[in-house]
Amino acid sequence: MAYWLFKSEPNTWSWDDQVAAGKTGTEWDGVRNYLARNQMREMKRGDKGFFYHSVDAKEIVGIVKVIKTVHPDSKDDSGTWECVDIAAVEPLKRPVSLAEVKATPELAEMALVKNMRLSVQPVTEAEWKTVIAMSKS
Repeated sequence: MAYWLFKSEPNTWSWDDQVAAGKTGTEWDGVRNYLARNQMREMKRGDKGFFYHSVDAKEIVGIVKVIKTVHPDSKDDSGTWECVDIAAVEPLKRPVSLAEVKATPELAEMALVKNMRLSVQPVTEAEWKTVIAMSKS
């Protein structure tokens, strides 16, 4: 299993919206970055990801899973862009802020710290475990 981070502006698509989509989930559409698209191509069904609220909140708020592997983005008429489908699994016990992530030495190399603008990012297993532990404290 691989781990990922999905970033969204809460006023566009929030954790509550993701939860409301239920077990059928939703397309993670609208990604218009080649690196992010290519990372979605690597995703497998069952992979887990963090759901991150960007802009004002700047915090990891929940866990999602990939329920459908890469396919054409239904909102792209050019045929260039692809997406995966994700479904909410559970909220974190408490959100983990970007400030906390940046202040944690074990997370210094995390893509969220190094390449904050990327909307879909890989997360290592060690980073995953660290963030999960932080959410429980």
